[in-house]
Amino acid sequence: MKKIEAIVKPFKLDEVKEALQEVGLQGITVTEAKGFGRQKGHTELYRGAEYVVDFLPKVKVEVVCPDALAEKAIEAIRNAAQTGRIGDGKIFVYSIEQAIRIRTGEFGDDAL
Repeated sequence: MKKIEAIVKPFKLDEVKEALQEVGLQGITVTEAKGFGRQKGHTELYRGAEYVVDFLPKVKVEVVCPDALAEKAIEAIRNAAQTGRIGDGKIFVYSIEQAIRIRTGEFGDDAL
């Protein structure tokens, strides 16, 4: 099993969700996040004063899937989240040793 964690622009969330559903993934976890990468934030003007916004709004999407679906899920996220501009985000992939569904006690891929 793999855990795929993607940091994307907030307005791309619906497209990412739909792309993952088309691949066959049912469950995702979404968290609002703030951060910056190479873009280092940006400068804004408020009431004549200039200030730096270091942390930009982002969304973290987490999915755990069987190994067989991992590459399709990664491609789906990448294609849906890409704008071609700086700040599109990152995708991280982790190996998952075990998953257990609390309600039924199912293990492994059955728990997903």
